[in-house]
Amino acid sequence: MQKRPFHGAPRSSYDHRPSLWITLAARLAEARTVWGMDLRTSSRRTSRRSGGLPRGPGAGPAAARSPYRLAAVLATVLLLLASTLLPGIAPPAAAAPGGGVHRAESGGVHRAESGGVHRAESGGVHRADAFRRMPDGTRIDTSYFTAGDPKRKRPAVLLAHGFGGSKTELRSQAESYARQGYAVLTWSARGFGRSGGEIGLNDPRHEVEDVSRLVDWLARRPEVLLDKKGDPRVGATGASYGGAISLLAAGHDPRIDAIAPEITYWDLSQALFPDGVFKKLWAGIFFTSGSADIGSRVAGVGVGCGRFTPELCAMYRRVAERGAPDAAATKLLHDRSPAAVGDRIKVPALIVQGQSDSLFPLSQADETARHIRANGAPVSVDWIAGGHDGGDMEIPRLTHRITKWFDRYLKKDRSVDTGPAFRISRSGSVGATDDTARLTGADLSAYPGLTGGVPGRTGTDSDPAPAGRDGSRVRYTEHRYALPRDRQVFANPPGGSPPSLSAVPGLGDGLAQLAERTGQGFAVDFPGQFARFDTKPLTHSVRVTGSPTVRVDVRSSTGTAVLFAKVYDVSADGKKQVLPAQLVSPVRVTGAREGRTVSVTLPAVDHQVPKGHRLRLVLSATDLGYASPAAPATYSVTPAGALTVPSLPQAASNPAPLPVWVWALPAAGAVLALLLLLVRRRTDATPPPDPGLADVPLRITGLGKKYARSTDRWAVRDLSFTVGRGQVLGLLGPNGAGKTTTLRMLLGLVTPDEGEIRVFGHAIRPGAHVLSRVGAFVEGPGFLPHLSGRRNLDLYWKATGRPAEDAHVEEALEIAGLGEALDRPVRTYSQGMRQRLALAQAMLGLPDLLLLDEPTNGLDPPQIREMREVMIAYAASGRTVVVSSHLLSEVEQSCTHLVVMDRGRLVAAGPVEEITGGTGAVTIGLAHPVSDPVLAKAAALPGVADLTRDDDRTLLLHLEEGTTTTALLGRLLSLDLPITSLTPRRRLEDAFLHLIGGPS
Repeated sequence: MQKRPFHGAPRSSYDHRPSLWITLAARLAEARTVWGMDLRTSSRRTSRRSGGLPRGPGAGPAAARSPYRLAAVLATVLLLLASTLLPGIAPPAAAAPGGGVHRAESGGVHRAESGGVHRAESGGVHRADAFRRMPDGTRIDTSYFTAGDPKRKRPAVLLAHGFGGSKTELRSQAESYARQGYAVLTWSARGFGRSGGEIGLNDPRHEVEDVSRLVDWLARRPEVLLDKKGDPRVGATGASYGGAISLLAAGHDPRIDAIAPEITYWDLSQALFPDGVFKKLWAGIFFTSGSADIGSRVAGVGVGCGRFTPELCAMYRRVAERGAPDAAATKLLHDRSPAAVGDRIKVPALIVQGQSDSLFPLSQADETARHIRANGAPVSVDWIAGGHDGGDMEIPRLTHRITKWFDRYLKKDRSVDTGPAFRISRSGSVGATDDTARLTGADLSAYPGLTGGVPGRTGTDSDPAPAGRDGSRVRYTEHRYALPRDRQVFANPPGGSPPSLSAVPGLGDGLAQLAERTGQGFAVDFPGQFARFDTKPLTHSVRVTGSPTVRVDVRSSTGTAVLFAKVYDVSADGKKQVLPAQLVSPVRVTGAREGRTVSVTLPAVDHQVPKGHRLRLVLSATDLGYASPAAPATYSVTPAGALTVPSLPQAASNPAPLPVWVWALPAAGAVLALLLLLVRRRTDATPPPDPGLADVPLRITGLGKKYARSTDRWAVRDLSFTVGRGQVLGLLGPNGAGKTTTLRMLLGLVTPDEGEIRVFGHAIRPGAHVLSRVGAFVEGPGFLPHLSGRRNLDLYWKATGRPAEDAHVEEALEIAGLGEALDRPVRTYSQGMRQRLALAQAMLGLPDLLLLDEPTNGLDPPQIREMREVMIAYAASGRTVVVSSHLLSEVEQSCTHLVVMDRGRLVAAGPVEEITGGTGAVTIGLAHPVSDPVLAKAAALPGVADLTRDDDRTLLLHLEEGTTTTALLGRLLSLDLPITSLTPRRRLEDAFLHLIGGPS
């Protein structure tokens, strides 16, 4: 899975997110010692007490202890995240000194002085590196890529990097566009890479003006296609910071002909100050990364400004100290946003936005699309699975789609299909080999916005829904779910601490995926600091696509309230809740001392809510990612209407394309099978059944199997034994004894090199019909992780081709004892649950011969006892069980017969009593304890190999070979030992160790 840096490095280069996760995991492990607690145990206790959820304002101490314990854990996570994430973000490097040497990236080695042009070639793509001087004297580091005939005219593409990145990260992507017939220009923005200047956050006077100067340079290139003199045919694309400069360039320079901005903002002031609430965690990471390890170079600004302009440094410090933006800060960021020139962006725009993005959520792309479409330009919107919080960035698909977009609007190729007007990426089926969700796409002919055009209302004749290319209308279906109208009172704590937890910058997708896999969300709201309103269980499944809305009445003891609104998906039993994409909407309410009714627009998501689940509206007083008022306050909230949820029934997911191997391998297999039939004569004809063994479940004669590519090393050699009806046979042996190999040969999965196996008289070969009478659990059952346990059993039985009524599914399910878990995806099962499901699968059809390889792995003692009782009862009905296990005590209690193997050979076979009784060990019962001298004399008698105390009144005697108990009894009595009993020691462990030559 590919991930993007916290503020949008280009799609071809990402921060070291895996290293960040590994480092964070290591530091969390250290934290368990520092805090004196186990984080995993704390989490489990939270789940057991209250389903992982606080129970609302009235929760008692039992409900409150778990969240406050969790608060310490979350504080640890946040501190470690900061110490892990921030040092890992590379600060912008200082500008290359004048006259310095510039070294090219890998793929071409070249050197030249400042101001010179550096040329290289990689894979047929020519690259020229140079510093370009801007009118104010700032030097901008650029790279120019072309491919093919230098005399051929071609459109140009401006490719911009994300915040914290530089042009070097764009090389692979630039070369891709160059090979598609474009002249590509990349550059490091002011304050980044080797470029000079200071970071101005896309200041129109500097960064935006720099782009116009670069367009001037492209207009002078002989290979660049011109619309007129000084006006090159040029498009712009980039991610995050680079996406914003693409939009701004189109608004400030009319020579830009098409754009493809990705995961970026429309109004930076609204992104960092949504509804006037300071997004402190993201802003802190954002500004800190631009000044990390670089002190201020401007007098009077203070340490920590790094390469930001003094104006931006002062603004951030002011807002961070106040915990809220002022009008000047809002205006400063707005003026440097595409929103400031929104009425002038009139070029075709492919707008890509991430669903996993708490920095620039889907609402930013919605504003972008709405304004550009209102200007009359073609617009397509693409919701990808990833975003600034991580996830799949779909790089190959997006690169292809952006290329097609530019082919249509820069090359003017009207035959090009630019894709749907609106696409939503969704998680599809899970791969059976890697347990990774495959992405599918839902396509629509028009982009309808987030709420159908008007908040809280679907498209109507007077408010028409957007029209698709075919003239059809794309309309939202609104579902209204009633909320209880009770008034709930809660508090804003002093200092806004402890805060609720929704998204953690850069980790939202990871938390969301964990929540989806475990069924338990990671969002936390603290008792007494939130109001909660649940809908009734949904009578049918609904996919939420867009922004839910609700009207609430808010009262505040201070007259002002800052609330954080979110909607949870709550399981049918109420014990689990998931916050889609970990997103929350801040809401600032003024004039609320006497009460005020406000409309709340919740985060835009695309999320499936199953039938029977509830939707839970939560309004909390705090959130970790935002600044809330420091002064304590009391809030009350009452729903003033239903929760309105938008849905797009037309947006049905397209089936995921089948991988090539799905159809290629079967075709190749069919051809190979045909060739084998034509050219190979079958030499291993199956011998006829033996009528004399028709009632014998299993007979193995002279069985042998060599190791692969070996002529003299045997995994199994000269193995022979017979298993009768009603027996529970224990197959024992140390690791490497050949037990599993024997079972695999018995199932026809491995062909023996010598000997034979017969089941009910039939010789075993791959696919032998008699195998239908055999059930097996050997080395894992291979369940499909995304399907439920019940569905896995159904598919397994269907694959046998046998009638459904022969499956005896209910008996197998009763044996499994999984309860409600049978209807949950198998990927959520514990190891013990998987083992029990595997046993149920092996017993489908109630086979006459049941083979189990280590069936008790992962089971707790009560479950092991249940398994033992199941095996004994199963054999008592006349069937046969063969079980391979390393738990000798369990084998002794559950098995009637044993086969002991060592180094591939048979060591012993027979009833358990027979094998355990011949170990030469005897238990001596005493009337009263004896002294050590007497015990020493007894141990010195001839024929005694060892004599030890088992307890005060019991001795354990080991006889030397050839010595009988009868011969030794008289000698023992002559020592006046008070013997009351003398019985053979029947311990399987002693017998087993004796047979394989281990210590006994």
